[in-house]
Amino acid sequence: MSMKLKKIQEMVKNSENIVFFGGAGVSTESGIPDFRSVDGLYSQTYKYPPETILSHRFFMENTEEFYDFYRNKMLFLEAKPNKAHKKLAELENIGKLKAVITQNIDGLHQLAGSKNVLELHGSVHRNYCLKCHQYYGVTAIVEGAPIPKCTCGGMLKPDVVLYGEGLDNQTVEQSVKAIAGADMLIIGGTSLGVYPAAGLIDYYRGNKLVLINKTSTPMDKQADLVINDSIGEVLGGLEL
Repeated sequence: MSMKLKKIQEMVKNSENIVFFGGAGVSTESGIPDFRSVDGLYSQTYKYPPETILSHRFFMENTEEFYDFYRNKMLFLEAKPNKAHKKLAELENIGKLKAVITQNIDGLHQLAGSKNVLELHGSVHRNYCLKCHQYYGVTAIVEGAPIPKCTCGGMLKPDVVLYGEGLDNQTVEQSVKAIAGADMLIIGGTSLGVYPAAGLIDYYRGNKLVLINKTSTPMDKQADLVINDSIGEVLGGLEL
């Protein structure tokens, strides 16, 4: 085991209130493409830029085209949790990990067994009627009409944060509280370039800030430990 892996192992051993903050890199190892890498969603060519299609305004004005893109490019229902998801669930199960804060919308943390998951950007597994607010699972989107409707006739919207929409206040407050109270904060699979989500880590006041990402981030100099490697390999290698 390398010195860095030994160090994170020791940090985990000596911590009782760990919080994990993760981004797209946690899910790419499950086969879900990210947005900003060379092969990511934003590097591909579409009729409109993905940022435009995935905006609140586009959803309201071009709903059928939004759903065509959403079904083809945002739903990866066959994806399975990887070693990172599973290890985080194990850490929670033994009482060390208190919260997973994720920017991902795929639900893989819950599928791996994590219970306290704070989804900053929502989830593809939840959808709601804009008229009566009844909730639906993802099947209503996959098997529904080109523009899926509620039984009341209202239009369904994925419970995900689109461009032009704000984060859920309650989720943000819970995330701030979890980070502020953590004795160890592990940040993984994120370039920390998406705000306001990335700004939440400023609430951490401890001395065990660990950054695990394949590339450098703006927070590297502030971290107590930086590991430029696969999040699945690093977390998966932890001995509990």
